[in-house]
Amino acid sequence: MSSTPRIDAAAARSNLVREALETARSAHAGQIRKGSSDGMPFIEHPITVGERLAQHRYDDEVLAAALLHDVVEKSEIGADEIRERFGERIAGIVEALTEDESIADYEDRKEEHRRRVAGADPAALAIFAADKLVNVAMLRETFALIGEEGVSEELKVPLDLKVYVWESDLEMLFDQAPEMALTDEFADEMVGLWGDRFRAVRYRSD
Repeated sequence: MSSTPRIDAAAARSNLVREALETARSAHAGQIRKGSSDGMPFIEHPITVGERLAQHRYDDEVLAAALLHDVVEKSEIGADEIRERFGERIAGIVEALTEDESIADYEDRKEEHRRRVAGADPAALAIFAADKLVNVAMLRETFALIGEEGVSEELKVPLDLKVYVWESDLEMLFDQAPEMALTDEFADEMVGLWGDRFRAVRYRSD
């Protein structure tokens, strides 16, 4: 299990973060993270995303939204319930981070999602970046253990397409939030995963 001391501390001192964590644990109970090499419980993903944000001292509402960011997409809990329990700002961020599953084409769905995140609360950009960099970091670990062929078998789409979409995500982040530390951290993970094949490295601010 990942080490998440900042989220643990936030949940201990904040009723909001604690309730978000408990809600996420319940919503994701029994779910397994796709692309993990050892059947990682899904709940570790939003907690790790929250930990990344806590490292950068984002406020409790942002931490709560990070913990809840996959709940609407991956469980029976709807946006209205999030709004009722956690308030308008958190619900709005979670809605922005929820993909529109009615869009069947993978690339079109991701493109629509990027546009919605770009137009939402700036905190959505931070959670989006943390989400992507955590995904890439996990894939890098899996890649090291089982190689490219094994990774490709774990994914729902071809690896090249997955990386292309992440490149597009990063380009959006460099356009919308070039000074955000999480943007550069996401780029670092992409370079670590894809090396010279990573075309979006040219968008680095340095």
